[in-house]
Amino acid sequence: MADATTQAATPAGVFDHVPVLVEPLLAGLAPLAELLAERPTGGVLIDCTLGGGGHSGLLLQAHPGLRVVGLDQDPTARAAAAVRLAPFGDRATIVATNFADHTPAEPALAVLADLGVSSPQLDVAERGFSFRLAGPLDMRMNPGCGETAGELIDRLEETALADLIYGHGEERLSRRIARRIKEQGPWGDRGRPRDTAELAWLVAGCYPPAARRGRIHPATRTFQALRIAVNDELGALDRLLALAPDWLVPGGLLAIISFHSLEDRRVKTAFLSDERLERVTRRAIQAGEAEAEANPRSRSARLRIARRRP
Repeated sequence: MADATTQAATPAGVFDHVPVLVEPLLAGLAPLAELLAERPTGGVLIDCTLGGGGHSGLLLQAHPGLRVVGLDQDPTARAAAAVRLAPFGDRATIVATNFADHTPAEPALAVLADLGVSSPQLDVAERGFSFRLAGPLDMRMNPGCGETAGELIDRLEETALADLIYGHGEERLSRRIARRIKEQGPWGDRGRPRDTAELAWLVAGCYPPAARRGRIHPATRTFQALRIAVNDELGALDRLLALAPDWLVPGGLLAIISFHSLEDRRVKTAFLSDERLERVTRRAIQAGEAEAEANPRSRSARLRIARRRP
């Protein structure tokens, strides 16, 4: 398998991620068979968020003439994907990049983006994504560069932090939460006991006692807001929505799986307003009851598919 990075083989269990909405995605991308039939030399699918390679592996298996270019800025994900996709040889190429910075080498038959944070990222405390596990306030998808969540908190004034938590997390208690956070002193200094567990505890304390025991943890929206800001997720999505239609051949497919309303609204608006695209799915496709029960993180997933006009 061609790989733009040098990676050691990593056991699949290190990044054991269950892909969501597999059946509707495979069904929605079934026209790949017709597109490939028109091209004896095969064609490319760009997986903008490769992760552990789950979706890409299934698509390569379903379409023998397909090649995948998988993009991911997380080195742990790339290493796991290299193992999972190794059986497909040079049909899979892995590139270390944010999808917003990618320039395709050839027109694609399809572009896929799964915008969710993977289970391995959430479940590894050292990555700093989880409010249920004590870890450093990091939250960077690419742990080798950029500002951590703790450094972001320290840099922002209280009002700006409140605006960020409200704007990216739709958190109605954002001002109270920002005040409590800033009262605690520096968060970016790794020598201080400021971690994800402490932040989650502070946020939960801003809620009335009865509201702390719901199905959704009180810190969910605040952690979402910080993660989105640290990784410029909405900016990257906006750039992808502007660029991806031009990556596609006529009739090529653009499939995006989002996990919260801020993303889904952007995708829906783009698919409706972009003259280069026509919608394949009129409404967002969600997980069925069986999948939602087996994989609770699939409950918030929304799949939309569009086609590049001739």
